[in-house]
Amino acid sequence: MGARQEPPSSKTPCRLSISTLSLGQSYAGHSLEQRLDQASQHGYQGIELFYDDLEYIAQTLPLVPPSSFTTTDSTVIPTTILMAAPTTAPTDSQLVRAAALVRAMCATRRLAVICLQPFRHFEGLVSRDARAHRLAELHLWCRLAGILRTDLILIPSNFLPAGQVTGEFKFIVQDLREAAEIAAAATPPLGVAQQVDRPNFGLCLDTFNIAARVYADPAVSGGVQPEGPQRLTESVKELAAAVSVDRVFLVQIADGARLAAPLVPGHPLYDADSPARMTWSRQHRLFYGEDDRSGYLPVDQVLAAILGDLGYRGWLSFELFNRRTSGTDASVPAEMARRGAASWAKLVEDFGLETGGGGKTGPQTLKGAKVAEESCATKSKEGGAGESLSSRSGSQRKSVVRLLTLCGLCQPGSEE
Repeated sequence: MGARQEPPSSKTPCRLSISTLSLGQSYAGHSLEQRLDQASQHGYQGIELFYDDLEYIAQTLPLVPPSSFTTTDSTVIPTTILMAAPTTAPTDSQLVRAAALVRAMCATRRLAVICLQPFRHFEGLVSRDARAHRLAELHLWCRLAGILRTDLILIPSNFLPAGQVTGEFKFIVQDLREAAEIAAAATPPLGVAQQVDRPNFGLCLDTFNIAARVYADPAVSGGVQPEGPQRLTESVKELAAAVSVDRVFLVQIADGARLAAPLVPGHPLYDADSPARMTWSRQHRLFYGEDDRSGYLPVDQVLAAILGDLGYRGWLSFELFNRRTSGTDASVPAEMARRGAASWAKLVEDFGLETGGGGKTGPQTLKGAKVAEESCATKSKEGGAGESLSSRSGSQRKSVVRLLTLCGLCQPGSEE
């Protein structure tokens, strides 16, 4: 079990990160190399590696590694890259080699990989066989994280159909507890964190999901719930009172665009099979401060609670899903990186953040592990600041498994 982190001081610098899918999409022709180049050139210090990008690279690698690849995790840095036609699904060997490639790409650009995400459809599975399969896959993810030199894995809440998942709190806690133990080392809405009771389990706070859940409603005119402003004020107040800063392991930042018309039947984006909030969330997130693009969520109010009342300092990461990232023109990565950099400059000025020197490579390998879950900061019957896990409301919660001893698959420091 790893030691609990010391609460950061006001002098601890904040560091800028961005999710790789916020800079473009592999399937749209935006190579990971292009996106990493733009991140580095625009002053980002870290990235959240989207698993789909890792998988995309893995699928292009030969099934049998060339002789220039070594097979030990401590020295898996290739001297050449051989491409082949994508396979239907990458093998473990391909994924391991892809992780080594990504690590090398990031190292040459002085970028830290701050997390690997998302480990989808995990907690609350009704099928115990499916659960066992995902737990087995988590061991591989731990190995990949070690190669990438990251200590975080993000686990989005399970949004499979109701018949495939349970809303029973005890099973969700049990699953997250076992994930924490697999990550070994070392809390979702806070009530879950307390019951999971593992020091490697904490909170990932996402400004978009907090504000979108309690303040916004894209299906009504103006995009704001009738009691939205009051609910948000109450939620962030509860967040500040209920959460200990040492349980916050990551903060993700995004705004949302106000739609010109309610997202209801007849709207061009309306999808009868997708809740309006999910459709909006997946296509219309914005960077902080983009009022000129119809940004309207009170993200500054949420950040005031996180950065001011809680005193959080550490990685601040832009994670936004926006239709622009799937555009096929080559200018997308540069455009998104530039917009994010402008947003960061405004954020630093608005909150008077200390950002440190910057430009340093990845985080140190520590002797512990942590797990966190995203909180919507809504009232929870469990008494914490967050939505009850028994309500299946889509990606309103995330778990972060902080991998430091890498499940015993690597000795601390062996990946140096």
